[in-house]
Amino acid sequence: MTLIHVGGDTSEPQVFGDLLDGERALPQRVEVTLTASHLTLTPGEGASQDWPLSQLRSQPDQAHPSDLMLSLAGDPVTRLVVRDREMVRKIEAAAKSLGKRPPTQNTGRLLGWSVAAVASVALIIFVLVPAMANQLATFLPPSGEKALGDTTFEQIRNALDDSGFDPVPICESTAGSAALAKMEARLTENLDLPYPLTVRVLDHSMINAFALPGGYVVFFDGLLDVAQDPDEIAGVFAHEIGHVVARDPSRMALRSAGSNGVLGLLFGDFAGGAVVLFLAERLIQANYSQTAEMNADIFASETLEKAGISPLGLAQMFERFRELGGTTPDLLEHFMAHPDLMSRIERAEASASAAPFTPSLTDVEWQALKTICD
Repeated sequence: MTLIHVGGDTSEPQVFGDLLDGERALPQRVEVTLTASHLTLTPGEGASQDWPLSQLRSQPDQAHPSDLMLSLAGDPVTRLVVRDREMVRKIEAAAKSLGKRPPTQNTGRLLGWSVAAVASVALIIFVLVPAMANQLATFLPPSGEKALGDTTFEQIRNALDDSGFDPVPICESTAGSAALAKMEARLTENLDLPYPLTVRVLDHSMINAFALPGGYVVFFDGLLDVAQDPDEIAGVFAHEIGHVVARDPSRMALRSAGSNGVLGLLFGDFAGGAVVLFLAERLIQANYSQTAEMNADIFASETLEKAGISPLGLAQMFERFRELGGTTPDLLEHFMAHPDLMSRIERAEASASAAPFTPSLTDVEWQALKTICD
């Protein structure tokens, strides 16, 4: 039978608790006495201890949740277990700071390590991975790029499928394909390409076009729908060929895969599924660096002029997007990756007015390309 002893009144039963001081292998039995300001712990032998009520803190006890496990603020080791229900109730009523958590120790050091960890990840993702991607893209063999492009293209077709059953169809009408091949031949006649182009039109309403590793240039039917002139498509085509020649898609693919591989290791995507999906999305968006975009613009203007096609077409396409209004189309976001859009439009317009040009396609061929997905 336990006995309570409060305020020197020996007529009340006393209460005992188990003291774990971190030194003894077994808990020490102590008498627990509650006063107005402190909790006194009196062992069978040795001096008693006074624990101020303001310094008492409760600790979780998974083994016996109905017991009260106490500690002193600032003492990470010593624990007192009180099992008497009445004493537990009195302590909880008297000690107002039981639930107060101690301040975190070494916060400055923890903050420093956290900042260092974030900085390390940022260094890997934004400095080391891009540098390695540029080097790998230089040494990646054409067959490797083509295989990467094939895989990514099929992934994109499946990701854009709304039905969930079949990938987005490739548009291949005979007349439309012939018109697209003619445009490709005019644009590439004077070019030294690292590998043959693979040009595809996908039956999807997205207003976009993009390049993939290994020589892929992909158009969406939505882009053909909004274009009103074959030279507009030729301008976009030439720009994407510029990315192919510079191997920008391979650099982006390697960079995205490397960055997301690091993040996958940190957050548990060991299978790499999120990496593949993100890579496909990034290549559709085609947000290359400002330098890569500017070089592709310059390449497009020079290629169009050499092919005898008006560079005005690309400028007209930008104006077409402006006329659409509302949400910025994906392709416009692609070209808006750098700030001097208007100056490039003005340069294209000036170039177009200074020399004679022949339309990239005849009216009949243009209609065939417009309806390639019909």
